Amino acid sequence: MKCPFCQHEDTQVLDTRVSEEGDAIRRRRRCVNCDKRFTTYERIELVMPYVVKKNGSRTEFTADKLRASLLLALRKRPVAAPAVDAAILSIEEKLLTSGQREVESGYIGELVMQELKRLDKIAYIRFASVYKNFEDLAEFQDAIAEVGQDRKPRKA
Repeated sequence: MKCPFCQHEDTQVLDTRVSEEGDAIRRRRRCVNCDKRFTTYERIELVMPYVVKKNGSRTEFTADKLRASLLLALRKRPVAAPAVDAAILSIEEKLLTSGQREVESGYIGELVMQELKRLDKIAYIRFASVYKNFEDLAEFQDAIAEVGQDRKPRKA
């Protein structure tokens, strides 16, 4: 680690502790050249895969776009904010654990549809109608029938 004061490359670790939040390691260091002390933090860097769009262009994954898509489909639906946050975390976790450096936008769309199907059937139909580019009423009916198959029968 370079000393921030004299740029010397040799520093000595005096103390190591886990941060209060538990998400970083704090190290107290001393430069062997100028004898000044400073603190460094080590944090985990999670790198989300790039998104490959249908036209072949690549863009960075952003959770804000994901949130906006989910919220648009869930607009005026009785789904709590923590459930939306959990869905976003679930999608991000699947992307991170996939181990891929690039993912097709279609894969993310499928993950969103899985989460919406679980959260709210109407929001699922809304998203699917745009995502799958429904052309006629028959495609809506097929999607509704698909959601209906997952439904548990009501007790009389």
